[in-house]
Amino acid sequence: MSASPPDDLRTYAYVLVRAGYLDAGDLAAEVAQAAEQDHGHADHDLVAQATRAAVERVRREQADWPTVTDHDRLSAAFAELAVRGVVVLSYVEDHWAATDDLERRHARGSSATGVVWFTPPDVWHAVQHGMLELNLWHGDTANVAPGDALLDEVLEVLAAHGLSATFDEGRVEVACSWQRRV
Repeated sequence: MSASPPDDLRTYAYVLVRAGYLDAGDLAAEVAQAAEQDHGHADHDLVAQATRAAVERVRREQADWPTVTDHDRLSAAFAELAVRGVVVLSYVEDHWAATDDLERRHARGSSATGVVWFTPPDVWHAVQHGMLELNLWHGDTANVAPGDALLDEVLEVLAAHGLSATFDEGRVEVACSWQRRV
């Protein structure tokens, strides 16, 4: 009888699949790296079991998801923000990605009203806890603050798409069930 993947590995694989940003190869590599870091080795059979079980679990769950999910609403809100000049960077490593994007635009002679970005851990938090934290800057990289027109605009756009959001401790917190179809 073969061993089962440890709970933490199964959970990590599940969260990565639910996030919906990695292809099969990247998913297996991420889970293997986590196994190596947390358990000192990456048993390829256990990694394959964990990823396969996660994919199967998410496919079963998707059958019960509503026709329009919170992720669909987020995508529509992000598309509207883009039309309004706000760059949206999804699943980026850190604030340097936002800085780099704005600098590239500036070098090309274009600008952005602002930039919204979120990281992989932000998505994992949304998967597990139903809340996505968004970072929001002005196009010159200045932080938004309460009463700021850009912040108000972003909150209004999210609300117009049926998403409840508040500004807390420098970030926009969006209540959402992360149901990105995979």
